[in-house]
Amino acid sequence: MAITLTTSAAQQVQQQITKRGKGLALRVGIKKTGCSGFSYTFDYADDILPEDQLFESQNTNIVVDINNLPYLDGSQIDFIKEGLNSSFKFSNPNIDNTCGCGESFNIKTSAKA
Repeated sequence: MAITLTTSAAQQVQQQITKRGKGLALRVGIKKTGCSGFSYTFDYADDILPEDQLFESQNTNIVVDINNLPYLDGSQIDFIKEGLNSSFKFSNPNIDNTCGCGESFNIKTSAKA
């Protein structure tokens, strides 16, 4: 199981942790929401919890709650800038479909098992 970062995403995480003055990793997860079922969550982790799985990519740490890991396994996170907007973007092989607005997604049955 793994989650990876692109160079751009790793640089952004490192910059934000430095700017915050604390933090050990990017915390990613999912929550039930939207018209398709799930959306991604992002935060910065100041602690590694017992239920966390720690990954390292591009010399940057990522933590995921082990309950979310089957939904995120194999994902790559990129950081993109489009005009004045910038955001993290997932490339997730576990997605079955997304809603029309692209804000939420549904998971393949095999990832739910």
